[in-house]
Amino acid sequence: MSGRRRLDWLGLTPEPERELPTAVAALRASSRGTPSKVPQELAATERRRVERLVLRGSRHSWLRYLAEVTELVTGVAAGSRTGDPAAALHAAEVVLDHHRMLIGLPGPGYGRTAQDRTALESAVRALRSHTGTGARP
Repeated sequence: MSGRRRLDWLGLTPEPERELPTAVAALRASSRGTPSKVPQELAATERRRVERLVLRGSRHSWLRYLAEVTELVTGVAAGSRTGDPAAALHAAEVVLDHHRMLIGLPGPGYGRTAQDRTALESAVRALRSHTGTGARP
C-alpha cells in the first residue's frame, strides 16, 4: 500500500453520520440528567464531532467513536446507564448495520468490531423488548 490515507471506510454508508448525532446527543443528555428533549446545542456539538471525524479522521478514529456509541447503547440496554431506550435502539441499529457492512472492506475493521457486533445484537434484542417495537422489518 502506498503512503496515501485509506478512505474506503468513508463510502460505506451515510446513515451513521446523518443519524447518529441526534441519537447520541439524546443518550448523552439523559445520562447527564438533562431533560428528555435533546437541546439543540448538544445535537449540534455531536454533529460537529462526527463531521470532524469524517472530514479529518481515520478509519481507526471512526471505529473508536462507534465503539464509544456502542458503550452508551449497551449501558442503556443493560440498565447500568440511564438513557432513552428509543434513542439507544436507533443508535444500536445504525452502528450494527455499519459494522456488518465492514465485511466488504479490506483491512481489519470487520474482525476488530466482532465483539461490538455481538454486544449490539444483544442490546438490540433487549431494547426492542423494552420499547415494544418487536422485530425490525
